[in-house]
Amino acid sequence: MRRLISFRCEGATLVGTLDEAPGRTGLLIVSGGNELRMGAHRGMARLAQRLAMSGYPIFRFDRRGIGDSEGENHGFESSCSDIAHAAAAFRKAARLDRLVAFGNCDAATALILFHDRAEIDALVLANPWLVPPAGDLPPPAAIRAHYAARLRDPRQWLRLLRGGVNLAKLFKGLRATANTRSQDESLAARAARALQRAVPTTLLIATGDHTAVAFLHEYRGARFDAVRRAIPIAQHDTASHSFAGEGDKDWLFDRVLATLETA
Repeated sequence: MRRLISFRCEGATLVGTLDEAPGRTGLLIVSGGNELRMGAHRGMARLAQRLAMSGYPIFRFDRRGIGDSEGENHGFESSCSDIAHAAAAFRKAARLDRLVAFGNCDAATALILFHDRAEIDALVLANPWLVPPAGDLPPPAAIRAHYAARLRDPRQWLRLLRGGVNLAKLFKGLRATANTRSQDESLAARAARALQRAVPTTLLIATGDHTAVAFLHEYRGARFDAVRRAIPIAQHDTASHSFAGEGDKDWLFDRVLATLETA
């Protein structure tokens, strides 16, 4: 059964959706970007329904200023209280013993930064957002990965020789890769420190997604040395940032369910 729950957060009324189930371990789904709690292509609503049918209560919510919730939207960096109050409302409504949280993109980043204040027991983080795009281009690490793949393809060299490549676009992309430093080093550094004190965590990566490629570039750097061995990464061959393909949905469901079963 699915029902609406309202709760207060710093003077605003927020709205969440509880998919009820008998389990005492529950999943809190945090939406990324400015998405509603149903998620891209209703993906989070469908994921919640499937997981509830497997016996786990699931809670989704709109943070302040999004969807059905009151207040002002100040982005994921200001969502600490939203997450903490949603977690408290979920625990009370479902009488939970354990709480796992899942987030994609900047919702994953918010959970990295704020999970301890929400007293979350385990994390599933998909394609965390650490590096902003380079203007209207993807992050530099994603651009480098794109061109590296093309350089390995003989057909692309033939296209270049025949004039089938947009040279202006090519040089624009190459210029962007010249800046190898993250444009938001403070966010990556904060995430690295937060992960050192993190609860059990699983990282889910869409290998063809620009945000995920940029994250992996940062994650393989020295600042994450202390956490890499402790946090497993599951990678899926898809370019869908939200795991929207049919096979992607099943893969995501299996990984989240596995975490719930062992939390």
